[in-house]
Amino acid sequence: MFKRNPGAIGPDLFVSAKTATAIPARHPALREALVQSSLDPAVRSIIYIPSTVVASEPVDLDAVILQRDDGRYLLDVVPARKIRDIEDEGLALIAFSEQGLLTLTVTAEDLRREPRYANARLVWSYNGILVPIGLRMGILQLLVDDGPMQLGRLLKGIRTDRDPTPAVLALACADLLELDLLSRPLGPATMVGARS
Repeated sequence: MFKRNPGAIGPDLFVSAKTATAIPARHPALREALVQSSLDPAVRSIIYIPSTVVASEPVDLDAVILQRDDGRYLLDVVPARKIRDIEDEGLALIAFSEQGLLTLTVTAEDLRREPRYANARLVWSYNGILVPIGLRMGILQLLVDDGPMQLGRLLKGIRTDRDPTPAVLALACADLLELDLLSRPLGPATMVGARS
């Protein structure tokens, strides 16, 4: 039986292998967007910016920034948008512009798009599972030696006396493996590779 990492944080905070700090995530849509971003191979890191100063005025940003392979994006989750007055919204837009951020707008429909939605929820249910070092090294070495492969083939190639599936999914949550969560429901044909 695999054990969970006991260092759990509060329900309103989100952490993943890609976050530098805990991110306030009170809205379920924001939490879902953070889970999907944490499992997205194109996202390298997730940064939280609580506030900044624009023209000597303090501005509450409460912003999530995705560092992706193709640039830095402000994560704009439509159902979780913060309501600001016109002045605060204008200052926030200036702050985002000064950072050179592109905007990635995500709707509720985007978040629920299948098979990504169900796949991400299933994989994330293994977040925080502690994987023994020998098993971790074996899984990663197999992928380094043989390159990306189908999940079914990987699971057959892992030498262990227990089901290695929880370990593989936990390593994806830990940003050590990449899983194709977009093409089809998670199964033996799902492609998996070592994180580059």
